[in-house]
Amino acid sequence: MGNNKNLHGHLFALTANVMWGLMSPIGKSALQEFSAISVTTFRMVGAAAAFWILSIFCKQEHVDHRDMLKIFFASLFALVFNQGIFIFGLSMTSPIDASIVTTTLPIVTMIVAAIYLKEPITNKKVLGIFVGAMGALILIMSSQAASSGNGSLIGDLLCLVAQISFSIYLTVFKGLSQRYSAVTINKWMFIYASMCYIPFSYQDISVIQWTSIPMVAILQVLYVVLGGSFLAYLCIMTAQKLLRPTVVSMYNYMQPIVATIAAILMGIGSFGWEKGIAITLVFLGVYIVTQSKSKADFEKAGKEL
Repeated sequence: MGNNKNLHGHLFALTANVMWGLMSPIGKSALQEFSAISVTTFRMVGAAAAFWILSIFCKQEHVDHRDMLKIFFASLFALVFNQGIFIFGLSMTSPIDASIVTTTLPIVTMIVAAIYLKEPITNKKVLGIFVGAMGALILIMSSQAASSGNGSLIGDLLCLVAQISFSIYLTVFKGLSQRYSAVTINKWMFIYASMCYIPFSYQDISVIQWTSIPMVAILQVLYVVLGGSFLAYLCIMTAQKLLRPTVVSMYNYMQPIVATIAAILMGIGSFGWEKGIAITLVFLGVYIVTQSKSKADFEKAGKEL
């Protein structure tokens, strides 16, 4: 049963990161027609509506008042700071730079988990993160060679802050995902996030000339709302329930792979041997981290390394 649960956890983490990987090229494209804060608000409000509709068909859960406050703070780290800051960063930098910065998530998560959850930093974990990061960076650098950089330091730093914010969410709020279903947590998180964004984006959204917006841009925003927000967060929270924070964060390395494959399929990229090596390294890194011992394993087996 444990293995089955683990397999499901890995599949959910993989699906979420495939969705997010597609969001870099699709989201960047949508930003040509809409402002960053408008797109972020559409995500929050649209996903909140989708989760509330879905919750009608699920078992109703009562959320404790104290946990409501925790869910509010979880929404700040997982959505308001993470997604909002990332979209602003992406609007100021290149998708390639943004991808490079996302590779820091497993490293930051390992450190936060060590401090907060007392998860051990084992040799295997460090090796796995290093191998995965090398794969992701080779992939991104080979893509960068084929395109112009046009990144920005402020944009890159904003993307980094977004990663730190999400690693705090994965680690500090793991307990919530053990107590409540992904649907219950998400429906409240996205409502809170919507309340944070609507006052600041009202002006931007009110001046949008909908009739002049091309249909393709509307479909891109629809993907960002339903794929990159609703389905991705449903999957990542289910994964969070089943896997350790560092293992969940390792799947972040899938995002540049997906973005590269999408670019190749769209005819704006090519596949070479270095990309093949890079993808192999990413999967090897994820595997090594999943084989590392957790705090529970150490407690079970004494202190053997």
